[in-house]
Amino acid sequence: AGMAVRVAVLPSPRCLFDDPVQIRVAGLQPQQAVTLRASLVDESGELFQAHALYRAGSGGELDLSRSPALGGSYVGVEPMGLLWALQSKTPYKRLAKRNVLTPFCVDLEVYEGHGDMSRLLGKCTNERWFLGEGVKRISVREGRLKATLFLPPGPGPFPGLIDLYGSGGGLIEYRASLLASRGFVTLALAYMSFEDIPAMPEVLELSYFEEAVNFLRKQQQVKDTGIGVLGLSKGGDLALSVATFLPGIKAAVSISGSSFNSFVPLKGDGFTIPVHPYNLERIKMTEESGLADFSDVLDDHMDPATWDCRIPVEKSLAKFLFLCGLDDKNWKSTLYCQEAVQRLQQHGREVEFYSYPGAGHLLEPPYLPLCQVSIHRVLGMFVLWGGQWNEHAKAQEDAWRRIQAFFWKHL
Repeated sequence: AGMAVRVAVLPSPRCLFDDPVQIRVAGLQPQQAVTLRASLVDESGELFQAHALYRAGSGGELDLSRSPALGGSYVGVEPMGLLWALQSKTPYKRLAKRNVLTPFCVDLEVYEGHGDMSRLLGKCTNERWFLGEGVKRISVREGRLKATLFLPPGPGPFPGLIDLYGSGGGLIEYRASLLASRGFVTLALAYMSFEDIPAMPEVLELSYFEEAVNFLRKQQQVKDTGIGVLGLSKGGDLALSVATFLPGIKAAVSISGSSFNSFVPLKGDGFTIPVHPYNLERIKMTEESGLADFSDVLDDHMDPATWDCRIPVEKSLAKFLFLCGLDDKNWKSTLYCQEAVQRLQQHGREVEFYSYPGAGHLLEPPYLPLCQVSIHRVLGMFVLWGGQWNEHAKAQEDAWRRIQAFFWKHL
């Protein structure tokens, strides 16, 4: 029978979700044809799977960082392909982590041949965590704040970040918990569609975000050199507003965001930034499957009639990083980012801008699989996000490195 087939995840079967791992198989026959399958069941019981066809080397071994996939969910040498290619059996599901205190467990199985997967040769489980060893998760309900604070282990001081998700609302923790696992004190902040915050508030108060900044600054583990803010989508324009109107913000990252205020008026001290004009009748529904293409709902952002909705980022002293996908099917994020970048450059401000070919709207931490379509919790319709699997996966890895490097440099 020869030696048993062993599947190994190196350096350890237990890691953080954003850690790359090396998947190896030993004990196969030379040149043996096998199928590798990854399976993950999310917190709602939804099954996500990916598979790829491989051929063992002359010593009966397989190393996914060197061996090319010959077919399946992806082709070529893709060390982490079994993760980023995970797809749900039910269409239009997004893989997201609700409870960061538990890991996602990915079952890795090796089957005989390139056919029916009837003969299992070996398997192992990769535990992928969202909270590093010793990171504390603290629920915050202080004043008006609805947030979760993540503290890295040790006295610090650490750079402090506020983390904002998009118009789907809720209190989203998994990006903040991973950033805390990488050495940032991070406050995940809810501002829409959570507890008693309505799905579409009549107005967002800048003072609410100021409360969050002040709360973060008074934490003893937070460096007193300034705070960073990170936002995706609607959170992206809020990150720019926070960095523009509130003191003490040193660095802001906008992912797939805009340079103007979207959807909800923003009320500051003695001023209100109105909503950039939009018309939901301009949502295009795709013929065959009734998916919503949202990209044309906004009036032209270059029309001076919309300029009172712009965020005057050029007045900010913060450093800025803009990230977007060139295949964003939800939002003209490249155009909107370019406009902000040009305005900042004209005023001699420091700004970085990266746009990724083939990447969609939802640029997430690495190895979370691409979500091209999912339900928008506030709109209640299936919305197109865009993106191509392989390119989007590469973009997420690169963006994640850039976000961390940017905050380490400026905070």
